[in-house]
Amino acid sequence: MADLQRFKNRAQAGRLLAKRLARYACRDGAHAPGAIVLALPRGGVPVAYAAATALGLELDLLLVRKLGLPYQPEFAIGAVGSGGVQVLQPGVPGLMGVTQEQVDAISARELVELERRARLYRGGRPEPALAQRQVIIVDDGIATGSTMEAAVKVARQRQAARVIVAVPVGPPDTLERLAPRWTSWPACCRPCAFAR
Repeated sequence: MADLQRFKNRAQAGRLLAKRLARYACRDGAHAPGAIVLALPRGGVPVAYAAATALGLELDLLLVRKLGLPYQPEFAIGAVGSGGVQVLQPGVPGLMGVTQEQVDAISARELVELERRARLYRGGRPEPALAQRQVIIVDDGIATGSTMEAAVKVARQRQAARVIVAVPVGPPDTLERLAPRWTSWPACCRPCAFAR
């Protein structure tokens, strides 16, 4: 059996990620040039909070929404984010019989939910400026990679200087497939085998 690292909880996972992100830490009251930690709600928030606290970095949210398979909504066929960002898994539409009309309907519904959550979570606060900043995007894990890929695209669209993907765990094949699309992902714990 593969040697998998198990985490007591999301806060512990965030503290361990912070150790791997130490070069971005606040030193003597000064942040790394423009560094900010962005959490993907909901599961990424406690992980990001622990990491940002340990690093002494600003923490905020980056909202994206998974596009779930019509008859199995937990299975991601893609994701959407602000600014018109949409990511679809290879073969969508068509994959598992999903039509373009279904993709459009799911996307429209999730964009409405994205806006609702933005109002709820931000409470009128503006989104943080990301231009020319080092952006560390944190979630509690990666499965298909759709939501993280959408988050990276949103950050790049908002002109982040560098995007660092920080997750405690994910399937090695997904991480390897997506790694070339990301600026950096030094914080990933890459197990030899992913729990099935």
